[in-house]
Amino acid sequence: MARAALHINDAGIVLLNDSGILYRQPGVALLEGDGLVTGNAAFAAARMNPRRIQHRYWSELSVEPMAERLFSRLSAADLVSHQLEQAWRCAPADTDELIVAAPSSIPAEALGLLLGIARELALPVTGLVDAAVAATRREYRDAAPVHIDISLHHTTLTRITQAGQAGIDKSAVLEECGVFEMFDAWLTAIAEAFVRQSRFDPLHTAETEQLLLDRLTGWLAEAARGDRVALEVSSAGITHSAEIESLSLIGAVAPWYQQIANKLRTLCRADEIAALQVSDRVARLPGLTDMLKARVGGEVYVLEAGATARGALARCRGQSASAAGVSLLRQLPWDQSAVVFDVESARAVAAGVPTHLLFDSVAYALGSDALELGTQAADDGRRLVLRDDMPGVSRRHCSISRVDGQCVVEDHSRYGTFLNGHRINGSTVLEVGDTLRVGTPGFEFRLITTDETYGA
Repeated sequence: MARAALHINDAGIVLLNDSGILYRQPGVALLEGDGLVTGNAAFAAARMNPRRIQHRYWSELSVEPMAERLFSRLSAADLVSHQLEQAWRCAPADTDELIVAAPSSIPAEALGLLLGIARELALPVTGLVDAAVAATRREYRDAAPVHIDISLHHTTLTRITQAGQAGIDKSAVLEECGVFEMFDAWLTAIAEAFVRQSRFDPLHTAETEQLLLDRLTGWLAEAARGDRVALEVSSAGITHSAEIESLSLIGAVAPWYQQIANKLRTLCRADEIAALQVSDRVARLPGLTDMLKARVGGEVYVLEAGATARGALARCRGQSASAAGVSLLRQLPWDQSAVVFDVESARAVAAGVPTHLLFDSVAYALGSDALELGTQAADDGRRLVLRDDMPGVSRRHCSISRVDGQCVVEDHSRYGTFLNGHRINGSTVLEVGDTLRVGTPGFEFRLITTDETYGA
C-alpha cells in the first residue's frame, strides 16, 4: 500500500509521499486559447495576461459560474478539478491512500464539494484533517502554541489545545491578507526604486512587470538576509539597475503585517507565553517573524517545507473512508518530542509600555491599582464611568493595570473587549499606540505614554 498527503493552500498546493514533495504549485489558472493551464505555468503569465488569470478558485470554491467574463463558462470547481488532476499525475501509480489537510478558511460546504471532486477524479481520499493540527506534531510545554500560515488571500491563525494531543482551540482567518495582496505592494515599491534611480518604469509594460514578479522571491530572500537588495532587470536589450532598502520592502507591507500581529495578540492571554509556529512560507516574508516576536513575545518555531502534509501523512494512519464519507479530524496525537520552554527567557520584553489611557482628551494614569471601565460607579477602587446608553457595555466591562512590568487589560464582560478591532481572549498585553473599544459602535480609548500625570 502506497500513501500520499495533500495540503490545500493555494499559495502552494503540496502533494507528497514518504519519498518527498511530488508537487508544489500555486492555485493560479490561465485560459490559454481553448485550453486551461494551472500552477506554475499560469503564475508565469500572471502579469502578462491578467484578464485570463484566475487566482481565487480555491478560496471561493463553488459550482456557480464564475463572475469574470472569460471564465463565465467555468466554475471554481472546474478549476480545482483541473489542478487536482494535474497534481495527482505526479503521484506514483500504486498510490491507494490519500490524506487531505485543509485550512479552517475553507467552509464546510466547500470541503464537501472538494471531496466530491476527488471522488469524480477517483482520488483515494481516506482521511481529512485540519491543516494546523496536522502541522503541530509536538507539545509546547508551558506555552500557548499558535499556528500561522498564509495563502494567496488569507492569513490563518489557529490556537492549538494541548490536552494530551494537538487540537483546535480557536481559529481566525484574516481576509484579503495574503501573499497576492503583498505582491502588489512589493512590486510598486520596487518599481518606484527603479523610477527614482534609473528613470525606468518596469510597470510600464506587462513583460517587465512579469520579470519583477518572477524575481521577487529571490529579492525577498535577499531582504531577509541583509539591509539592502540589489535590483536588476533587462528590457529591449538594456539592463536597468537599482537598489532598495530591506526596510522599505518591509514597510510596503506593514498594513498586512500589523493585521496579523494585532489579531495574534488577541489570541494570546496576558499570562501566557506564545509559541509561534510558522510555516516556511511565513518565515520567508522579510521581517514578519521578527515583528511578531517583538509585538507578541514568546518564541518562533519555523516548520520545514511540506510540514503540514508530512504531519498528516505520518499521523493519519489506519483511516478508511466509510459509506457516509470522510470526517474532518480536528485532533491528532503528537509524534515528536516536546519543546520545553525556559519561561523567564521567553517572556516578552516590556517595550512601549503605556502609562496612560486617553479618553475624551483626558489621560488616565495606569498603575498597579486597576482602572476599571464600565457603566456603574465603583464603591472602591478606580473606575472610568461610561454612559449606560451605549449598547454592549457592561457595568464592570474591563480593567487595566500594570502587572510584572507590563500593561494588561482583562475582559469581564459578556460582550467582549476589542483591541485594534479584534476581540481579546480574556486578557492581553497592551502597547503604546493600541486602541481599545468597548460597546457597539462603542467607546474608543488610546494607550499612550507621557511624563506628566493628568486625570484621575
